[in-house]
Amino acid sequence: MFQLMSVNFDDNIPNWRTQLETIAYNVLVVVKSGKVRYEINEEEVIAEQEDVLFIPQSTRRSGGNWNDTEHQKFTVLFTLDHPESTGIPFLDERRFMRMNLSHIQYAYRRCERLYEEMRGGKSYRTLICQGIMQELIGMLARELDKTEVAPNKRYYADTIKSYLLEHYREPVEIESLSRLVQRSPGYTAALFKEVYGLSPIRYMHQLRVQEACRLLLHSDMSIAHIAQYLGYYDTSYFYRMFKKQTGLSPSSYIHQMDLSDESILFT
Repeated sequence: MFQLMSVNFDDNIPNWRTQLETIAYNVLVVVKSGKVRYEINEEEVIAEQEDVLFIPQSTRRSGGNWNDTEHQKFTVLFTLDHPESTGIPFLDERRFMRMNLSHIQYAYRRCERLYEEMRGGKSYRTLICQGIMQELIGMLARELDKTEVAPNKRYYADTIKSYLLEHYREPVEIESLSRLVQRSPGYTAALFKEVYGLSPIRYMHQLRVQEACRLLLHSDMSIAHIAQYLGYYDTSYFYRMFKKQTGLSPSSYIHQMDLSDESILFT
């Protein structure tokens, strides 16, 4: 069904951009951090952390860093053997799509594995890559089959998510988030979980632990310093939250995590 052309991981590339052109292939974009700006058929699209985009063949598209900031994203370029009928609505309709996945961390891991397999030369690489790609497309199709969230709920949840992405290192309480959307604390927590599959506070801790993993591997900050930097002024509480999210203590994570396999997180 799928003919994979390339799988790329754009890792905070300064001055990243792609020229305006009518593409002869499909593109699946999974944004891991930051924001990226696209022009899709003369309309501006700003994709941010956890967004998934499907850009169909024959789209007039360009892209670049948003406001000169860097980002991380996976991009999968592919064509279809039988584009006239796949049985998957968004592929058959060849329509641009932007969405969130309930299991985005799992999607990151699958993209990481796909990226590694495409770069390697191990036996059965093509078969494995086909399987991963079919799984990713299946996840998107299943998500789209779910009952549509009411537009006002989506707006409130997206407002809260954007706030948390910007302020996750600061003290956050459900009461302050409810004031942000002018709804009750109980309603605010319930609608966010309905849209994103977890509570706002758990999402905040997930963002903090994701950043902690990056800092543990790519900085010389001490564990205590990282905890304080991320808003955990009780280091023992940071340890508990880190282990709850990853299954490892911070020190065990440093010793056991291979730099090439960061994707083993949040199982």
